[in-house]
Amino acid sequence: MFKEKFVYNTQTLRYEKVEESIKTKVLKILGVTSSIIVTSMILMFITLSYFPSPKEKALMKEIEQMERSYMALNGQLDELSKVLANVQDRDASVHRMMFGMDPVDKDVWNGGIGGADRYSNLVNYKNSGALLIATEEKMDKLKRQMAIQSKSLDEIETLAKDKETMMASIPALTPVRSDKLKRSIKSLSGFGMRIHPILKRRKMHAGIDFTCPKGTPVQASGDGKVVKVQTDKRGYGKHIVIDHGYGYKTMYAHLNDFDVKRGQKVKRGQVIGKVGSTGLSTAPHLHYEVIYKGRKVNPIDYCMDGLSPEEYQQLVDMASIANQSFD
Repeated sequence: MFKEKFVYNTQTLRYEKVEESIKTKVLKILGVTSSIIVTSMILMFITLSYFPSPKEKALMKEIEQMERSYMALNGQLDELSKVLANVQDRDASVHRMMFGMDPVDKDVWNGGIGGADRYSNLVNYKNSGALLIATEEKMDKLKRQMAIQSKSLDEIETLAKDKETMMASIPALTPVRSDKLKRSIKSLSGFGMRIHPILKRRKMHAGIDFTCPKGTPVQASGDGKVVKVQTDKRGYGKHIVIDHGYGYKTMYAHLNDFDVKRGQKVKRGQVIGKVGSTGLSTAPHLHYEVIYKGRKVNPIDYCMDGLSPEEYQQLVDMASIANQSFD
């Protein structure tokens, strides 16, 4: 295995063979073997670093594709955040314009999620940890904002339904159909101090008298519940009171007969009775009152339907004349 070694002996004047010990032979063998192993490992490292195997090439290509897809996903998250921010701005405008509410607080909307070690499991990824943490933060913020927006939309839906109910309930309809109302409005008596036709003295007239033929249908001016159906020999005669909610009530007096009962729910435009001249009255007409939070207010502000602007202005002008009332 090893070449024989000879040493010249000056005493014998001959070349003598050198005999090595077993230990020396073993050490030499180990030295050679170690050199071979180290050289092989170096060659293998160089080969793997600069000449990857087909499997490694495929894996590296897959990782590159995943990185591109991940970056694209981050871009999509940014776009979704912009879209959601736009929705939030529109949501705030709806709150302010339609419902008079404060929009979602910006600090609440842009707030983060607590927990210092929330992403600690990703910190150890030397090459991709920062990217993974940034994406997780974006995703968590987006989910939180979507939850806030969802809750806000639920509130808007509830408010919209309540607003719709309120708009249908507030008195906004002339209690006598416009085609039955005397358009000349020569005999209209409005809200304010008027001369009583029977007592012949000035007295507060807390409603509007609409002159129309006996038996003319009277309609509810808004959705509500009938809380009074009463007949008085004097005063209002046969009259109905409807509670519309939201602080509003309306009264329809001097009726000839009733078409509803106490406790009945009615819709805007529903016929509730017929015009008459019962009670303290001088001629067939409807005495109509609007009560807001217990105080009688001018009904002219709630009688804008079915009339042109000119006709409504004429109605306002005639209602303001201090003439004689019909009751």
